[in-house]
Amino acid sequence: MSELPLLTIEAGKTERHYWQDLWRYRELFYFLAWRDILVRYKQTILGILWALIRPVLTMLVFTVIFGRIAKLPSEGDVPYPILVFSAMLPWQFFANAFSDAGNSLIANANMITKVYFPRLIIPASAVIVSFVDFLIASVILVGLMLWYGHQPDWKLIALPGFVLMAAAAAFGAGLWVSALNVKYRDFRHVIPFIVQFGLYISPVGFSSSVIPDQWRLIYSLNPLAGIIDGFRWALLGSASTLNQDALLLSGGIIVIVLLSGLLFFRSTEKGFADVI
Repeated sequence: MSELPLLTIEAGKTERHYWQDLWRYRELFYFLAWRDILVRYKQTILGILWALIRPVLTMLVFTVIFGRIAKLPSEGDVPYPILVFSAMLPWQFFANAFSDAGNSLIANANMITKVYFPRLIIPASAVIVSFVDFLIASVILVGLMLWYGHQPDWKLIALPGFVLMAAAAAFGAGLWVSALNVKYRDFRHVIPFIVQFGLYISPVGFSSSVIPDQWRLIYSLNPLAGIIDGFRWALLGSASTLNQDALLLSGGIIVIVLLSGLLFFRSTEKGFADVI
């Protein structure tokens, strides 16, 4: 009679191997991201066009309100639609990624209660899905630049860095809210409020140049302000300038939000299956 394999239960083993498990479960990460991409526009008439329609409509509204009615200045000779859409891209990416990551654990409650895997995979995959929408919407910006004959310069090579900053901000904030959302379902109502409020206090429909210099650093406490200014600096060429102090402040806040979000998420992750 053959001997049965010996099963050793070792306390704390899962904790020590957590970051290795993230790599071991990478196929689950791909599966969740691909599933959400397919489901997002399934059984819709316009399908993937929704990723284009929403930012375009917002751009048109902001262009009319801020550019035509309020007559706020653009940056240099940049057409106002390009000014707005170059900010809509990072804002829409952040807003979608933050919202989806914040609700991701609740949306995958059945999976969390049935099988072990690093729960960090779920909000991370939500950010990737929003990044796909970001890439699709970027086609509109390319079309606007061709239409108006505007060409970016060498600063375009810095754009991936600002995209990474937007992803880090959304992921860090999403980790906080997703973990809190498991225990306190009120936070699912807070997410739309945060997104709506953030849209108005971020320089999406207007240039940051309208902010007085004495308020610029305080305004940069909103990390999206630095990200949006970075996008415009990279895309609008010599017409846009970059406040390095404000960018460093925004970057520091993003790092704090990301690291604290990771720590809080990991400290509460053990109880997700019991509470959710």
